[in-house]
Amino acid sequence: MTVQMTLRAGLAAAALMIPSGAFAQPADATKPGESQVETAATPADADTVVATVNGIDVTLGHMVMIRRGLPQQYDQLPPDVLFQGILDQLVQQIVLEQSWQGDLPREVELALDNERSGRVANAALNKYLESAITEEQIKAAYDEKYASGSGEMEYKARHILVETEEEAKALIQELDNGADFAALAREKSTGPSGPNGGDLGWFGPGMMVKPFEDAAVALEAGSYTKEPVETQFGWHVILLEETRAKAAPNLNEVRGEIEQELQRDAVQAHIDGLVENAEIDRGGAEGIDPTLLTKADILE
Repeated sequence: MTVQMTLRAGLAAAALMIPSGAFAQPADATKPGESQVETAATPADADTVVATVNGIDVTLGHMVMIRRGLPQQYDQLPPDVLFQGILDQLVQQIVLEQSWQGDLPREVELALDNERSGRVANAALNKYLESAITEEQIKAAYDEKYASGSGEMEYKARHILVETEEEAKALIQELDNGADFAALAREKSTGPSGPNGGDLGWFGPGMMVKPFEDAAVALEAGSYTKEPVETQFGWHVILLEETRAKAAPNLNEVRGEIEQELQRDAVQAHIDGLVENAEIDRGGAEGIDPTLLTKADILE
């Protein structure tokens, strides 16, 4: 198993694939010319220098960034082993970086450009979002969306389930002749709701199989299906008793959803505004063959 780690953006670092076995060495392991890492708890922050490699500082902040990018399985390692392993990783990365002679490969330069641009853009968005959405906007969006409830309907129904279409048609004839629906359900229905007179309680969209739901919602309250309804369970006769608008959820129940919607719209508007006000010339893209994107040798 391997793990990819990237040195700080301030250095012209290459992405390396270092064997995860490097993290398995004892925490007290030392190499010639190196000092033992002090494990005692001392005050430290992101700028605290934990090692210097040929004049280049390795800070606790660099180590924290590496730690954040590790796969979850590394959580099981003892902190001292992980600390030493990450420090070794950064030391190895720096000495390998410094061993490079001449100009960097074009693909490395481009990758570093994209990495820096992407990270700064992400930081800019996060900073913008810190104050982009207010509590007043959240409440206003909630009121607008749920002013008349959830916007969904709920249905209260009964049904009689039988094995054949002929049986279902005979039941409809009995209902047409004045039979009581609940009494027929208790007597004839093969479904689990039969003993309760076929009562299914309240249900909303998506809670019933589609043929059943489509037939039920098409009924007027107080009416029953005039033709049997087939599903994978058998043949149904359905009585729609009541309908109601589904109650609006509590603000806290949908706060996250509303915030995401507002943030998405705010981010898009923010980016659109920046693009609109920027001096952009896309003329260089005209006439370029789009299939060149798949040509890796263009980076050589």
